[in-house]
Amino acid sequence: MSTSPISLVSSQPDRIAEVTRRTAETVITAKINLDGTGKSTLATGIGFFDHMLDQIARHGLIDLDIHAEGDLHIDGHHTVEDVGITLGQAMAKAVGDKKGLRRYGHAYVPLDEALSRVVIDFSGRPGLVMNIPFTSGMIGAFDTQLTHEFFQGFVNHAGVSLHIDNLRGDNAHHQAETVFKAFARALRMALELDPRALGTIPSTKGSL
Repeated sequence: MSTSPISLVSSQPDRIAEVTRRTAETVITAKINLDGTGKSTLATGIGFFDHMLDQIARHGLIDLDIHAEGDLHIDGHHTVEDVGITLGQAMAKAVGDKKGLRRYGHAYVPLDEALSRVVIDFSGRPGLVMNIPFTSGMIGAFDTQLTHEFFQGFVNHAGVSLHIDNLRGDNAHHQAETVFKAFARALRMALELDPRALGTIPSTKGSL
């Protein structure tokens, strides 16, 4: 007598979340589905930033809906930082207790002359080490310094350790795009559920 195989992954709860953050400077709403297909709806008011967030969705296979209203008449700082914070909060909420999580992820991504490496650990301990020697201060209306603010906000609220290195690159657009694509790929790896470890916390401590 034959039996149909049972999908262990299907028994897991949906990994979705929605978070709204309101301050005197910004109103940010982030909706996330960690087991999506890479669809995104993005409206931050900063075109290049939307392009980078789309890389996270598309290459991380994460459905992402982010709407931001910020004080862009001043500059993009508060908007970009607060999107990072809100996305981090949504990520922490969606990932839940981390049972069955692969936990670690890494990726190298090239784009023409540029190459970046990203390594992530859903450790529960926020930490960011980032080295991106941008060759330009601006990419369109996006201040390249805000890349750090985005990732710092994300790691602080997602509770991850994140190492980002742009290993080479002459074009700032290429540098940024390889970083965000590598981040997406590393996320995808780390967020995958390990069928051999479902129901267990990937840590000798028993918690993350």
